[in-house]
Amino acid sequence: MCIYREKKVATAISRNCSLSVPISMALIGAAIFKFLFSSLLWIITLHISLTKGKENYGQYRYPFIKPASSFSPLPSSSLNGGDKPYDYIIVGGGTAGCPLAATLSQNFSVLLLERGGTPFANPNVTFMRNFHISLADTSPSSASQMFISTDGVINSRARILGGATSINAGFYTRASSSFIRNVRWDSKLVQESYSWIEKQIVHRPVLRPWQRAVRDGLLEIGISPFNGFTYGHKYGTKVGGTIFDRFGRRHTAAELLASANPKKIHVLVHATVLKIVFDTTGKTPRAVGVIFKDENGKQHEAFISKGPRSEVIVSSGAIGSPQLLLHSGIGPKTDLEKWKIPVVLDNEFVGKDMSDNPMNSIFVPANRPVQQSLIQTVGITKLGVYIEASSGFGQSSDSIHWDHGIVSAEIGQLSTIPPKQRKYEAIQSYRKRKKNLPHEAFMGGFVLEKIANPLSKGQISLLNTNIDDNPLITFNYFSHPSDLQRCVDGIRVVEKILRSEHFTNFSKCDKKTVEKLLNMSIHANVNLIPKHINDTKSLEQFCKDTVITIWHYHGGCHTDKVVNRDYKVLGVEKLRVIDGSTFTDSPGTNPQATVLMLGRYMGVKILRERLGRETGDNESAFIGD
Repeated sequence: MCIYREKKVATAISRNCSLSVPISMALIGAAIFKFLFSSLLWIITLHISLTKGKENYGQYRYPFIKPASSFSPLPSSSLNGGDKPYDYIIVGGGTAGCPLAATLSQNFSVLLLERGGTPFANPNVTFMRNFHISLADTSPSSASQMFISTDGVINSRARILGGATSINAGFYTRASSSFIRNVRWDSKLVQESYSWIEKQIVHRPVLRPWQRAVRDGLLEIGISPFNGFTYGHKYGTKVGGTIFDRFGRRHTAAELLASANPKKIHVLVHATVLKIVFDTTGKTPRAVGVIFKDENGKQHEAFISKGPRSEVIVSSGAIGSPQLLLHSGIGPKTDLEKWKIPVVLDNEFVGKDMSDNPMNSIFVPANRPVQQSLIQTVGITKLGVYIEASSGFGQSSDSIHWDHGIVSAEIGQLSTIPPKQRKYEAIQSYRKRKKNLPHEAFMGGFVLEKIANPLSKGQISLLNTNIDDNPLITFNYFSHPSDLQRCVDGIRVVEKILRSEHFTNFSKCDKKTVEKLLNMSIHANVNLIPKHINDTKSLEQFCKDTVITIWHYHGGCHTDKVVNRDYKVLGVEKLRVIDGSTFTDSPGTNPQATVLMLGRYMGVKILRERLGRETGDNESAFIGD
């Protein structure tokens, strides 16, 4: 068609202006070139489009996951919502938020807001070999946001779709039956909800040599019986599940979104919720929506419907959920007024009674190369401690020497050391010790002991009014004498394991004393707490000085204080908190299985209750797997 048009033009020009045949042929040639050039541009554009499509698929995977900047607000004429607001807005696409959103979307419209990016195309998240890199990355786009508690312990919180399941060690084990009874859950629905999770993302681990040695050592010293591979919480020694498959590939809570109804769910990433919006014109404050910002800093509003059963559900984790309530005006009145935050509800318990299960570890050199392994074997003792292990590193030599940014001594983050003592020599010594994390780690591993159900309590309070910043967090490790005594008992169990025949066959323990191993653990410089000269003589001091975290912190929105048994926020309508911030104790040896289960469990409960009221049949209302 293009060539034909150019021929007509050339003929007309030739007749009217007496142009020569060569000029006409030149115009025809130009037309051909134009056609070919346009075709080439179309092919290039198509290739770029297809390539971008593949990249978007890799990054977002599901068509309902989009960047926050793509948000088109549903019509809303007032605070109460407009013609088509959401039935549920869930704040936090993490361990509980993803299964909760997937479940609720079976029957109702859901908007899931996640402040981080996606895990699908992030190799530091996806592959076990990069586990340590993800935690060491302190950049603003990292999947983990590092913080330092006022205790001086370096810690992390998730900042990615999938939450902690995207950055943790992957161990999967259920809560004890006593825990389930104490929180008054429906045991039948609990089992169904666990199974729903397990069928989709949980695997049986390939037991690594280090884990076998720890297993055999535990049994040799009497941590028995051997319960084999099980998800159950049983006294003795066991092998638990994992969210890493046999190829070392991680399967996060974000993959549970594959079970969502794609027509009823919208997932926005890089969507940071600034505050919950309330209607305070009535006797009781009522949540009506949220204000969030996208990856470009632009603010948006999203609202729930006017119906009495639509809700805003906060699932932002044990740090994020109390922090968001405080930013939204729910918390201790004096604390809110300090930051000039309008008080929606005065509740002194928001952010209080935070706990973190303190952990101490001993590095043990091996007499052979050691494969990388994360948590696979666990000893559940009757002393109130759990014994676990990890080995090797999957990182490159460069990543071992990663500059830890905000925890580097150069910028004065030695929080427990008085400023006058932060001299240049001390700073350089700190950096050198930190960078000298030994390559021997490739030839050894760690045996860990963790306190079950710590009695020491801390709190969260706002450091400023910037939601992107970490709040001020204190855990008060070992402030309760029972926790300290259990740590000592746990270290003594580890010492017995190190001396066991099965373990000495694998390690170099026959050549080094336990005291030297304790010294090696001290010099690993695992936290910012000043060390004492008698660390290896006093196990109490060793516990205090080498305490670290295993990221099992919980509390801040406790049941019966901040939320009721249905996780509805007390004193406020249409607002719930569903995540680990509601736990008094951390369930099982590792909590991720139960937090995942809780998201599914509460999703089914809410559906049954809501559909049951509408149909009159509370048991059979919920349909679908």
